[in-house]
Amino acid sequence: MSDLLQIGVKHDRPKAPNPEDLQLRFSEKAIQELEALKTHYPEIKACILPGLWLAQREYGGHLDGEAIAEVAFRLSRSYAEVEGVATFYSMYNVAHQPGRHKIELCTCLSCYLCGSYRLRDLVREKLGIGHGETTADGVFTYEEVECLDACDRAPVVQVGDEYIGPLDETSLLALLEKLRNTPESSVVKLADEIVQVHLRDTERVR
Repeated sequence: MSDLLQIGVKHDRPKAPNPEDLQLRFSEKAIQELEALKTHYPEIKACILPGLWLAQREYGGHLDGEAIAEVAFRLSRSYAEVEGVATFYSMYNVAHQPGRHKIELCTCLSCYLCGSYRLRDLVREKLGIGHGETTADGVFTYEEVECLDACDRAPVVQVGDEYIGPLDETSLLALLEKLRNTPESSVVKLADEIVQVHLRDTERVR
């Protein structure tokens, strides 16, 4: 079993940095995007969700205490309020730094009946990791998820913004090889695409 952090295993919540130690890491692009997003909402706290997606992009796919604190600082909210939002939604990566590519395998009924557990076993065999674990080289994180609402493509996985299926053992191995040779993080790419969806065409920073 991997000695890395597992989902479902007791772990510390993201730790807030001391205010005097906070290092702001948002790029100029991110700052401009956040300022634009603030104008979309009647109350600034409504900007926490897109602000967290910005932070997930800027911090390499992981919302650690520093990332959460920066969102709180830039939105003038408390750390506890922003952390409460970040830890509520599973699409925010607060538990640990994910790999470059996060493979989310649907294990609900349709996918189960179509062979998702065979794919699960193959992932465990080829990558040496189980649910919620990351490979030692930092390339892959594997998670088993509830219904992805793509039963017509069962068994299906989500990688970044893509639903890929139906998969069998051969096509899954081909997918893993393709991802291994893809240097761009699909985790960071997904965060950026969600940010862009929130912005008007005139607000996107080129």
